[in-house]
Amino acid sequence: MKLFYNQYGDAGPPLVILHGLLGAHGNWHTLSRSAFQQAARVYAVDQRNHGRSPHADRIDYPTLAADLRTFIDRHDLAPAHLLGHSMGGKTAMQTALSFPDRVDRLIVVDMAPRAYPPAHTALLDALARIDPQAYDSRDAIDAALADDVPSWPIRQFLLKNLDYDGDTYTWRMNLEALQVHYDALTAALPTGPTFEGPALFVRGGQSDYVADEDLDGIRERFPAADLVTLEDAGHWVHADAPEALADLVTAFVTDPTRVP
Repeated sequence: MKLFYNQYGDAGPPLVILHGLLGAHGNWHTLSRSAFQQAARVYAVDQRNHGRSPHADRIDYPTLAADLRTFIDRHDLAPAHLLGHSMGGKTAMQTALSFPDRVDRLIVVDMAPRAYPPAHTALLDALARIDPQAYDSRDAIDAALADDVPSWPIRQFLLKNLDYDGDTYTWRMNLEALQVHYDALTAALPTGPTFEGPALFVRGGQSDYVADEDLDGIRERFPAADLVTLEDAGHWVHADAPEALADLVTAFVTDPTRVP
């Protein structure tokens, strides 16, 4: 699996960034090209079945972690700093647990290692009902999706997955694989293995993805973990509080003892 990526900067320690479900590397473009590349050599990656990376029948966290290990080895990045949001946070956690020698420091944005309810089933079904090739404009696809997804910001995020070759529209993500294996993406990470290195968990104060009671499960797997709350942010911490998150990440990459 040869993952697509964009690199920002060519100096400093390697920082590999992983997007969430139905996202892509471009979700992190603004922070990567500004604050992050001042402190690190940034690799924003498309995970399998997302963005411009290859499609495959299988998708679960052991497989995503193996993809990331291969990426780190192929680019000679070990040990790398990992930053993952949501689904990407679980991939980063699984990679640190499975391949600790490939990871220097771990940053997880608004995700815990526990199981989550299948909150995105209806969204995946709505996307699967849309055949982009049947439409002649992005606006027409947006209008068709609006019945099932009334939130304009969510639709704009989803429509970033559209590809256009000058003639027809297609979805970039592998919707079939995501639907078939969605249960694996909501599952808890295993207990037993631990990652002893520095770990920073950042949650949005307006999000319910990481509760106070999740801290025990986090520290069971990541004994050195610190949890920081950005009070005004929701689940999309990097969109809601970009400057505060940038300050945390760059401080942690530079010196993990600087993070409260």
